[in-house]
Amino acid sequence: MIKYIKDFILKENIELGSMYSLLKLSPADGIMPDMIPGQFVQVDIKGSKNTFLRRPISINFVDKEMNLLWLLVRRAGEGTSTLISAPAGEAINLILPLGNGFSLDNGKMLLIGGGVGVAPLLYLGKILSEKDSNVSFLLGARSKQDLLELEEFKKYGEVFVSTEDGSMGEKGFVTTHSILNDKFDLIQCCGPLPMMKAVAKIARLHNTQCEVSLENVMACGIGACLCCVEDTTEGNVCVCKEGPVFNIDKLKW
Repeated sequence: MIKYIKDFILKENIELGSMYSLLKLSPADGIMPDMIPGQFVQVDIKGSKNTFLRRPISINFVDKEMNLLWLLVRRAGEGTSTLISAPAGEAINLILPLGNGFSLDNGKMLLIGGGVGVAPLLYLGKILSEKDSNVSFLLGARSKQDLLELEEFKKYGEVFVSTEDGSMGEKGFVTTHSILNDKFDLIQCCGPLPMMKAVAKIARLHNTQCEVSLENVMACGIGACLCCVEDTTEGNVCVCKEGPVFNIDKLKW
């Protein structure tokens, strides 16, 4: 897939609580590149003296009708704080699309996300639903106010929720939710590493295929710097180039 370095114009910057922002961007030249759910972009951060490297951000959604790319960004440090403070109208330079995405198979699918790890699952759910797959989402957060984009997810499948404090859905982690007792053809997951490892363990117990999206620390995003190397059954690979999505059968978990 062809990679591009191009400017996007920030059309909307929507605050989702104190820690998250949804950025909606339009390509400055009007031409939106093709993208696969699970891929990511490398964002150039302007206005931050201490941020030298681009920041990897998952593709949250592609609105083809409005010609908009959505990025769901969590405030984590100076780089992301600067990014989510950008005003509408600002030009933001992206390298995209990067990495390999999720499988787009038909079947009974369970998409599991925790925290900002829900981001790539929205576009994935849309594409799978268009393929007539039976899509369910299992979304987890610390509390009700930390759940993101619920109304958007409901457009593409049934949504199940876990919160650690029990303020919405079932109390506990996603890995203890009762929906995991059902049988699925494929589980696709993104979130904190301990959560993904626990989901992988459950998938193996149920003999269910499972894919996870890794979030190893990245610098270049194109497999040159060897910063994001993961030890797999096929040897050391760069997550940014060979992933970020892997079938758990290839991971030494």
